[in-house]
Amino acid sequence: MTVPVNPESSSGSADVSRETWQAPDEFDTPIGAAAQRAMQVLHTVAGQLPRPGHRRIFTVANQKGGVGKTTTAVNLAAALAVQGLKTLVIDLDPQGNASTALGISDRHSGTPSSYEVLLGEIPLQDAIRQSPHSDRLFCVPATIDLAGAEIELVSMVARENRLRTALAALDQSDFDYVFIDCPPSLGLLTINALVAAPEVLIPIQCEYYALEGVSQLMNNIEMVRAHLNPQLTVSTVILTMYDGRTKLADQVAVEVRRFFGDKVLRTVIPRSVKVSEAPGYSMTIIDYDPGSRGALSYLDASRELAQRATPAPVEAQS
Repeated sequence: MTVPVNPESSSGSADVSRETWQAPDEFDTPIGAAAQRAMQVLHTVAGQLPRPGHRRIFTVANQKGGVGKTTTAVNLAAALAVQGLKTLVIDLDPQGNASTALGISDRHSGTPSSYEVLLGEIPLQDAIRQSPHSDRLFCVPATIDLAGAEIELVSMVARENRLRTALAALDQSDFDYVFIDCPPSLGLLTINALVAAPEVLIPIQCEYYALEGVSQLMNNIEMVRAHLNPQLTVSTVILTMYDGRTKLADQVAVEVRRFFGDKVLRTVIPRSVKVSEAPGYSMTIIDYDPGSRGALSYLDASRELAQRATPAPVEAQS
C-alpha cells in the first residue's frame, strides 16, 4: 500500500517544524492566536471547508486501549476548526485526556462536566468550554467524577439516552461537527455515545492486535442499532500509528481495507513522536507543530472526512 504523502510535508519551505519556527509562548497568547499561527503556516494546504448541511455527530469508539481514539478525536476536531468549522469534543473518558489535549486545565471534582450532563443536573450548554487555542474549538470536559457515572446511571430512567437527550437541546447551528471520545470499554458511557450519534468513527492501530476485538465492537454496534439507535452506522475507519518501514503495517492496512472497504479513509496517520508529545503541552498537534507530518496527515484526514457524504438513514438503504 502506498501511504498518501502531502507534498508540503516533504523538505522545503512549507515544512516548518517546531525546531525552526519559534513562536511566542502559547500560554501567554490570546485565544485563537495559536490557531491563527497554524493557519499562517498551513495556508497552502488548509483552506476553508464548507459547512455541512446539518450538524454531524461522530462517536469515536474502540474498546481496545492505545489505538488513538482520543488523539484522533481532538486532532480531527482541531483540524476542522482551523479550516473554519465550529467543532465540539465531548469527553466521556474519566481519564480526561481529550480535555487535557484541548487545553482545559480546570477539571477538579465539581467542575461542570460531562458527568453532570449525563446525570441531568445541568444542560449540555452549561458544560461547554472554549479551547484556549482556537475560537472555533470547544470541549465538554471530563472530571474524575465520571468514573462513578456508570454505577449511578444503572438505576436511572432511560439511562442509555441521557447524552442524546442533552445533545438534542443544542441548536443545530451551534456546531458543525461533534466528536464524542469514548473510554476503552463497552459500558454505559460508550452505549450513551453510540445512542447519541448517527455515525461511528473507528480508529485502528496498524499493529498485530489491531483487529482483535473489532468484531466484538461491531456486534455491540449492531445491538445498539437494533434496539436503541436505528440510524447508527460505521461511516469512517481511520488507520493510525502507521509505520511505513514495516511490512506488518502494510499487511494490517490491507486487511482493514478488505474488511471495511471504502469506509476506510485513504489518509493514514503515521507513527509520530510529535503527535505523542503534544498532549504534554495541553495542545493538539495542529497547534503544537503545525508543519509536522502528523499535523498535515490529520488535516488531510479532516478534509477527506468533510468531503464524504453523510450516510443515508438505515431505513433508506437498500
